[in-house]
Amino acid sequence: MSVGIIILVVAVLTALGYFLGRRHALSLSAQSGRKLHSLPGYYGQTVALFTSIPAFLLLILWLFVQPIVVDSRIDGMIPDSVIPEGGARSLVISDVRRIAGGLDAVLSHGELSESALTDGSIDFSTIRTKLGEVGVALAGDVPTEVFEAAKVYRDSIKTGATAMAILVIALAFGFGIWAYRRIRPDMRARNVSEGFVKSLLIASSTVAILTTAGIVGSLVFETINFFKMYPASEFFFSTVWNPQFRGGSELGILPLLWGTLYVSVVALIVAVPVGLMIAIYLAEYAGKTLRSFAKPAIEILAGIPTIVYGLFALVTVGPFLRDYFAQPFGLGNSSSSVLTAGLVMGIMIIPFVSSLSDDIINAVPQALRDGSYGLGATQSETIRQVILPAALPGIVGAILLAASRAIGETMIVVLGAGAAAKLNLNPFEAMTTVTVKIVSQLTGDTEFASPETLVAFALGLTLFVITLGLNVLALYIVRKYREQYE
Repeated sequence: MSVGIIILVVAVLTALGYFLGRRHALSLSAQSGRKLHSLPGYYGQTVALFTSIPAFLLLILWLFVQPIVVDSRIDGMIPDSVIPEGGARSLVISDVRRIAGGLDAVLSHGELSESALTDGSIDFSTIRTKLGEVGVALAGDVPTEVFEAAKVYRDSIKTGATAMAILVIALAFGFGIWAYRRIRPDMRARNVSEGFVKSLLIASSTVAILTTAGIVGSLVFETINFFKMYPASEFFFSTVWNPQFRGGSELGILPLLWGTLYVSVVALIVAVPVGLMIAIYLAEYAGKTLRSFAKPAIEILAGIPTIVYGLFALVTVGPFLRDYFAQPFGLGNSSSSVLTAGLVMGIMIIPFVSSLSDDIINAVPQALRDGSYGLGATQSETIRQVILPAALPGIVGAILLAASRAIGETMIVVLGAGAAAKLNLNPFEAMTTVTVKIVSQLTGDTEFASPETLVAFALGLTLFVITLGLNVLALYIVRKYREQYE
């Protein structure tokens, strides 16, 4: 039974529990002549909660633990002798999963019977042929141990899925009956229902904390593994980025940091002044009709996919800058450049600056404007000397959001700035960023335990620390210049 069917069955039992619980509470109240402590719906909600919550918790726990248990069992079945020289055990286990999936496909097509697979009456060459017919191509000789592990893996997954379905549905049914039998007229069903809602709110509020802890933990552990293989001093201070998956790699982060900061600064130079001027005009000068049209039109820029911006940079902006600026002045011959990616990225993040700054400027109390006008200040003087200083903390937050968006962008850089990791001041030269190299190091059929792959986690952790530093700086600025109003 698939997970979707299990969820559907539990959902049906939950709905049934709600209606039966509500009806049972009304029936008991009518028979005893006693008034219910809570509204009838709360009694139904109590039965529904006890029916669904334990069952879904068991389902989630089972889906998390079962792969770990099965992989551990399969790992013990694979001897070191079947692992290719220079290969990784994880790749062999991946082959086991692939073969197991192919066996399911062969059985579902009727090409092979379950009994023939179980009793070993069919030879491996025949099974190999049938796996190829369903799209599972096996390169080279597959050891018998790997094939046997695939059969065990398939049987374990199948048995686990059956046990999971039985236990989850039984738990839902059992707790539902137990909650149904607990219903009494004086039962405080509302407290049970509201207590669940409170617990749900508390759990939701911890999602961000747990997510951050998980991200940092995954980055830190893999980064530690990387620095066990590659010197940290060369990573942080080397000016050469030259990964070679066969050894002799030079993995210096400085060219990547330079490209990231260079592209981001160009993008902010474009986005911040334009976005801020748009916000000031919409908030202080534009009429309601123009504002109602202009603001949604500008915010549409934020909804355009980044791949579209990348194609725009590749096809239009890059060739334009190359033909009319770079080549005539002898600054370069490539359409991929820092300036190309920076300009297009700046256009992309304009709505982040303009929309947020507009909302922040509108939040400044009207009394400040009236007081400035009463003292004889003009509108422009009021904007410069009163409104912008009052809205500065919020504007800094908007700029920070735009900077974070620029630092984390990948597609525009890939198509607009290229993939060359180098230190150069020429904005018409092709460069790359940290995010692009994270993707490239984790893409392809590479060994995960190699330093050339693990370096992606070190790059990610470095980028995380830089972003955290920007947040701390912005928080300092906000606290220093914060204005409080009554």
